[in-house]
Amino acid sequence: MKNLKRIIAVLLACVMCLSLFACGKDNGGDNNKTDAAVTEQQSGSGDNETPAETTGGEGETSGILMPEEMDKSTINSIIPGKIEVDGTDFVVDGEKVFMNGANTPWDKWNDFGGSFSSSFWERHFAELHEAGINAVRVWISCNGDVGISIKDDGYVVAAMPKHWKDLDSLFKAAEENGIYLMATLMSFDHFKDSNKKYASWRAMLDDEAAMDSYINNYVIPFCKRYDSYDSLWSIDLCNEPDWINENDECGKIPWTKLCTLFAKEAAAIHENSDILVTIGFGMIKYNSTKYSGNYGSDKFLQGRYDSELAYLDFYSTHFYEWEAPWYGFPFDKDPVSFGLDGTKPAVLGEFPATGMTSQTSGSKDMTPSECYTSVYDNGWNGIFAWTSNGVDDCGSLEDFIDGAKEVASKEAAK
Repeated sequence: MKNLKRIIAVLLACVMCLSLFACGKDNGGDNNKTDAAVTEQQSGSGDNETPAETTGGEGETSGILMPEEMDKSTINSIIPGKIEVDGTDFVVDGEKVFMNGANTPWDKWNDFGGSFSSSFWERHFAELHEAGINAVRVWISCNGDVGISIKDDGYVVAAMPKHWKDLDSLFKAAEENGIYLMATLMSFDHFKDSNKKYASWRAMLDDEAAMDSYINNYVIPFCKRYDSYDSLWSIDLCNEPDWINENDECGKIPWTKLCTLFAKEAAAIHENSDILVTIGFGMIKYNSTKYSGNYGSDKFLQGRYDSELAYLDFYSTHFYEWEAPWYGFPFDKDPVSFGLDGTKPAVLGEFPATGMTSQTSGSKDMTPSECYTSVYDNGWNGIFAWTSNGVDDCGSLEDFIDGAKEVASKEAAK
């Protein structure tokens, strides 16, 4: 009888382990990808299982320990030092620096915890470094369907072990190729009703305790794991939250809810790291009192969360030509003339890598290379073309490489 019980116990344990593995696969996928790409991402690996969940106090969750961190002694870093803010300038060891950047938002949609390729990032970062690029904006989570465990009620449990391992490889590649990373943690895509987890992300914004679970179980662990990497110069809290507020497909969520999350995140990041914080607004419209209000101002954020740490370190507004008739043209203006308040450094976080045309009212004919040199000469603190790797029809590195090299030469000659 004892032997029979022992055999039954062993069989039950095996069944439980298999069930956990099968149910824990984070299948990801995106409607814009080919079926083959989705199948590749869904195949995943054993590292992508759902982490075991432990429960804290009422309404609180906490994830398992993350994988062991990468041995930094194996990284041959050529990053010159940590980026800091001095007034309205970025500095490294007291010397002003211009973020001569580009967007490489993803290789494969939802790379980190999905179909990550370390060889792509190593190769592409080396190519960008050779072109004079010193900073890259990367989407750490594209739509929230992969890599992060979030419950139906909006409570975030933890990130998957594979998510962290892939990010370790990303930061190693950045350090070894002299690339500063702007890590975009979230996008309006998280809330689009075409995504499988959109309801969970919307539910998170309806409950401050759920917001806290995202911050405590993901944002803070991210900061603590990578703060020691000088390559992590900033965190972009959300890509273009404008569309979460404006579009039906994203829920038309009020700025009060969005900015409560952003304020709590900013305070947590500042409390737990030296990483700079920004928000990638899609339009100057929401980043300026000249238009609908500056939802990234210290006053507004601290009005949503009572902490002096709830602030952005710099502004990172985006621009596409359809905006010109309403909000002007940034390439012949300094940041204040374009509508920013002049209290912080300012970068142009996105613009089409193919350049500008005069076909839109208020716009002008400018090559992408002229866009780089004009932004540099007009006193901005950085520029990031969309994209360096041609993820859509807005261009790639070959379109703006001459301008990036010219800006790099100007910086070197200072």
